[in-house]
Amino acid sequence: MVPNVNEDTTPVRVEKRNTRYPLRLQIVFAVGLGLLLAAFSLVGVIGKFENDYSDKIYPGVSVAGVDLSGQTLGQAVVTLNANLTYGRFGQLHLTNGQNEWVYTPEALGFSYNPVEAANLAYAIGRGEDTLVNLGEQLKARNVGIDIIPAIIYDQAKAYEVVQELAQKTNIALIEPSITLNQTEVNVVAGQSGRTVDIMATLRNIEPFLLLQKSGNVPMVIIEQSPVTVKVEDTARLAENILSQAFTIHPADPGAGQGPWTIEPRDLASLLTIEQKDDQGNRTYTLSVNRPALTTYISSIAPGLQVDPVNARMIFNHDTRQLEVIANAVVGKSLDIDLSVDSVLQKIQGGEHAATLVMQTMDPPVKDDSQAADLGITELVAESTSYYYGSDSARVQNIRTSAASFHGVMVGPGEVFSMAEYLTDISLDNGYAEAPIIVGDQTVDGVGGGICQVSTTVFRTAFFAGFPIVERHPHAYRVYYYEQRSDGLIDNALAGLDATVYVPLVDFKFRNDTPYWLLMETYPTETSLTWKFYSTSDGREVDWWTTGITNVTTPPDPVYREDPTLATGEIRQTDWAVNGASVEVYRTVRVNGEVTLQDTIRTNYVAWPAGYRYGPGTDIP
Repeated sequence: MVPNVNEDTTPVRVEKRNTRYPLRLQIVFAVGLGLLLAAFSLVGVIGKFENDYSDKIYPGVSVAGVDLSGQTLGQAVVTLNANLTYGRFGQLHLTNGQNEWVYTPEALGFSYNPVEAANLAYAIGRGEDTLVNLGEQLKARNVGIDIIPAIIYDQAKAYEVVQELAQKTNIALIEPSITLNQTEVNVVAGQSGRTVDIMATLRNIEPFLLLQKSGNVPMVIIEQSPVTVKVEDTARLAENILSQAFTIHPADPGAGQGPWTIEPRDLASLLTIEQKDDQGNRTYTLSVNRPALTTYISSIAPGLQVDPVNARMIFNHDTRQLEVIANAVVGKSLDIDLSVDSVLQKIQGGEHAATLVMQTMDPPVKDDSQAADLGITELVAESTSYYYGSDSARVQNIRTSAASFHGVMVGPGEVFSMAEYLTDISLDNGYAEAPIIVGDQTVDGVGGGICQVSTTVFRTAFFAGFPIVERHPHAYRVYYYEQRSDGLIDNALAGLDATVYVPLVDFKFRNDTPYWLLMETYPTETSLTWKFYSTSDGREVDWWTTGITNVTTPPDPVYREDPTLATGEIRQTDWAVNGASVEVYRTVRVNGEVTLQDTIRTNYVAWPAGYRYGPGTDIP
């Protein structure tokens, strides 16, 4: 070994000691022995410490600042329950800005678990690692270990509390409105609304519970304002409308119709309060149920209807012009749409009356219509029937009925109907009582003889080549309809009769030409002549008849008691007539081309003689 230059190299005298071990070994031994004795002493101390705290919490351990040193688990739980009082004695003041409610944290779902906290405190220094345990024990003794206990928050409880407060705080938003209850107008003023935001309020509570603080917790309120809308004007209008009845006047006060009144209760059923939103602006308007009002106005229309009537004319052979014998009638009808518009306008304007609007309809044939314009240039057909032996009443009825058709115009393509022009068959209209066929007997009735008129127009249309639309024969052969001009019977005319019984039985034919057709009737005491004026289209008519076939004899006479006759008095009302069948064929040609073929079939029943007798009369 090389000596260090800095070392003292002065020789040292070493003396030998009379000992077994060198001095250095003795020192090491002494130190080791001391440490061993100290270790035995420390182990003894530690053993005693561990023994003292075998079931107790080590010194310096606390929970939320509550010292649990030296306490058993049970003592620690009791101590924590006694000292952790925030849940029971803390105060949270919930306020909605007007009212305040005070709740403990426990009431809002806050709580500790003292058993769990005590177990955590007891576990300090009792892990699996001895050195770690020793370190925790030394730390607890020297500086202390404070455990923050776990907090339990049952939000469902807080939710129930806030929900209950919300029910006390919430105010429903009411928008301004106006409604009708029959004739009563109800106005509802707007009301601001407020609603508690429960979830937002719960979020305000949570920081207090987490920090275990008392204090004021503002509830989160959502304010709602009603829309700004004026309902007063609409309400006043509705009240004014329903203050009295609404009157609808006819356009012509002299027409004998109206006025019509809509009472307030019925008027209210027509009104509707409508709400409209236009870019955030809400309005209330009063409207009237147009379809319902249209239905009501339409119900008035038929009584105001005046159908247009063609002028009646006759053809002047000298001038070949038309002469007016009955003026045309301008038709009138209710203009439903314009009338509804008028009523709506007046109602919505707060007025209480309106006038209906009429429209006129000119007839096709007016007083100034010209013959050439209508195509009436010549006589195209004429037929005469005879009724020798008719009494004055029957002749009167023929004249009266024939006058209904004198001067009548039939348009191109139009179907002529006797029922349309025949006046009401009554004594007031100039008809008399004469024999008519009713059921299975002949009786006196108003209008007997009209069938002479229908038979005459049927023959005129038949021989002129016009299509027959509807024709009904008599039940049995009536010899009036088969008379010739000399009064004798012409069997060739059998089956060319027609009866009418309005409104059940009618006679109709169609004007199938492009020209108007003018009809003139000329009755005398013994005959009726029917004339058609138009423009000939060159049609020709061929016809033939089978004559009387399938003749059957009449049944036995029929006797009927008549209380108006005296005992022993017998009066004949029907005369026996044979039954028979007749078919009449017709072919119509225009310029040689067949345009129509038809057959008129008639089956006459055998008709018995009929008698009426007074009560108590012996029947032969």
